[in-house]
Amino acid sequence: MAGQQPVVLEGVVADWALARAGAQSAAAAIAYLKRFDAGRPVTVYRGAAEMGGRFFYDETLTGFNFESGRAGLSAILDEMEARTGGTDGSSFYIGSTDLDLYLPGLRAENDLPLDHPMFRTGPLLASIWIGNRTIASTHYDMSNNLAACVVGRRRFTLFPPDQIANLYPGPLEPTPGGQVVSMVDLRAPDLERFPRFRDAMAAAQVADLAPGDLLFYPALWWHDVEAFDGFNVLINYWWNPSPAFLDTPMNTLLHAMLSLRDRPDAEKEAWRHLFDYYIFGPPDRPVAHLPEQARGPLAPLDPMTARRLRALLLNKLNR
Repeated sequence: MAGQQPVVLEGVVADWALARAGAQSAAAAIAYLKRFDAGRPVTVYRGAAEMGGRFFYDETLTGFNFESGRAGLSAILDEMEARTGGTDGSSFYIGSTDLDLYLPGLRAENDLPLDHPMFRTGPLLASIWIGNRTIASTHYDMSNNLAACVVGRRRFTLFPPDQIANLYPGPLEPTPGGQVVSMVDLRAPDLERFPRFRDAMAAAQVADLAPGDLLFYPALWWHDVEAFDGFNVLINYWWNPSPAFLDTPMNTLLHAMLSLRDRPDAEKEAWRHLFDYYIFGPPDRPVAHLPEQARGPLAPLDPMTARRLRALLLNKLNR
């Protein structure tokens, strides 16, 4: 975490009960998961063979090459088991499903002792991903990630945040999974259309995970995820050490498009200096010459001052 670099920890979750069941067979893993089904409908994504497992856009970039719907977890698992050895090439997965809400009790036998103080600063979310041979197009998350490869093999291809221009991000909305995705297909990159992708691959790191392996990667690292087997389960933990009362920086980015992006270049350059001074520079510099009672939102935020600042901003936005 301090080094802000991905790392694979081999075999860390190999002794989980779910991992042991998966080592026996897909059927054993499915039977184990069904024991914890809380009966809540989950979201399932389905795609035809023509998509090659890659959940992405349709040709217009305004829709998707897959469908989604709600169904009972056990019913979907039964369908997955029936198709495990199938050859029709269709793809399906249950994505980012809250572990404690939909599979209560599973963490009692399959969990990590995340007792470091950084896991207690903000929310710690545990999710499960279940599917067959699927590809999650290259995207980033706004939280740090511990990804436990529990059943089946996966490949993560990771890119540092500074590679964004070389990854050719797609539309801000709609998005296939809630986050912006790269337009480049890693398995068949069109280098005439996306020539800078060569530089992205030169900076990439590839993590091939066997069942039982754990991958850490920092927030805002782009990652493409490919599942190789007929039945795969991944459990991940998301956390961010920033206080929960802080707003998401994505809102700031969207507001900057509204307020800054289309201004003259000279103005934008001047605003760059202001942002460097107030936001990206040393936090004590803007307040060093001010008495404490006059610092206002320039001082470190707490829940109360964050609410005041949010109210001030909402009032200005609603003019």
